[in-house]
Amino acid sequence: MIFSSKKLVLPAAADALKGRPTPTPVTNRHAVSGHPIAPPFPDHVQQAVFALGCFWGAERKFWQIPHIFSTAVGYSGGYTPNPSYEEVCSGLTGHTEVVSVMYDPSLITYEELLRIFWQSHNPTQGMQQGNDVGTQYRSAIYTTSQAQLDAALASKQHYQQCLTQQGFGEITTEIQVLSVFYYAEDYHQQYLAKNPQGYCGLGGLGVGYDG
Repeated sequence: MIFSSKKLVLPAAADALKGRPTPTPVTNRHAVSGHPIAPPFPDHVQQAVFALGCFWGAERKFWQIPHIFSTAVGYSGGYTPNPSYEEVCSGLTGHTEVVSVMYDPSLITYEELLRIFWQSHNPTQGMQQGNDVGTQYRSAIYTTSQAQLDAALASKQHYQQCLTQQGFGEITTEIQVLSVFYYAEDYHQQYLAKNPQGYCGLGGLGVGYDG
């Protein structure tokens, strides 16, 4: 129980695991689209990073959207460089499980991605998502431009109004500028395409973003 309670509180930077200087190797080919999941990307493609619980289901949610160039799962929001999955699950890295979405803004807007993000999970649960409990399951948006940051903050305010009208509580989603995206291990990438019967606990509140 003591270990479990620690997993609900983010560690201080000084207490985080040290990690390693070497990035986790990944196969640079999306298992569904065939596009690269790591740089370099085409100049017209932009990155959006979201955390909405277990990253297996989160990644599938986004790769199924038309006009998405590619997706990848990884870790962000913490301190430990190039962490392993086991380290992230320990609660001692500060990271949450995220999906990196590479998209063409001329074909799909960032605002549309935000709408999908809010409707696809429960953003009011703090350090958990559904039955998945721990800091690595917290809801978050990590932005890569000032325009994304402004849009994310505005969308949170808007969706809070939608939730409040339906009797739900306060959004706990963390919104910050992206520091770094660390790729997760190869077997996590497009996991539910490789393992169609795999676990997915992703589920929204049934409250529409558009009213």
